[in-house]
Amino acid sequence: MSNIPTAAVLTLSDQGAKGLREDTSGPAIRERLAELGITVAEHSIQSDDPDAIVARLEEWVASGLDLVVTTGGTGFGPRDNTPEATRKVIERDAPGLSELMRAEGLRKTPMAALSRGICGIAGRTLIVNLPGSERAVRENLEALAPVLPHALQLIAGDTEH
Repeated sequence: MSNIPTAAVLTLSDQGAKGLREDTSGPAIRERLAELGITVAEHSIQSDDPDAIVARLEEWVASGLDLVVTTGGTGFGPRDNTPEATRKVIERDAPGLSELMRAEGLRKTPMAALSRGICGIAGRTLIVNLPGSERAVRENLEALAPVLPHALQLIAGDTEH
C-alpha cells in the first residue's frame, strides 16, 4: 500500500444500472473516503447480477486496490446478492467490521438488523459491503472511520504498532 490508500466504489442497483434511479450512495462513499485520506480510483454502477459482481470484485482485487466498498444488495430482497458474491471473492472474513457497523446502526434504527453485508480480505484488498441507502452508507462509514485506516495498514503488511 502506498502512503495514500486507493479504493473503488461499486453501486449495485438494477434500477441504477438502467439509469432509472440516481445513485446518491456512491457519491457519499467517495466523499467520506476522501475525508479519510483514501483516493477513489474507480466507481461503477451495475446490476445486482451475482456473476457480474464477482467479476468486478475480482478485477479490482487483481488491480491492487487497497479497498473496495460496495453499496446496495445487502438486504432480504430476491435480487440482494452482494454478500454471497463477496463471499466468493474474499479469502478471510473480517466479521468485526460488519458487527461494528450493525451495532452502531442499531443505535439509530432497528432496520440495521436487516443488513446482511459482510467484510473480508482478498489478497491485500479489504472489501466492505454497505447498505444501499445514502443515510445508512454515511452512518456505516462513520462507524468504520476510527478503524479503517489501521485495518488497511495491517492488510498491507504494516504490522508494527
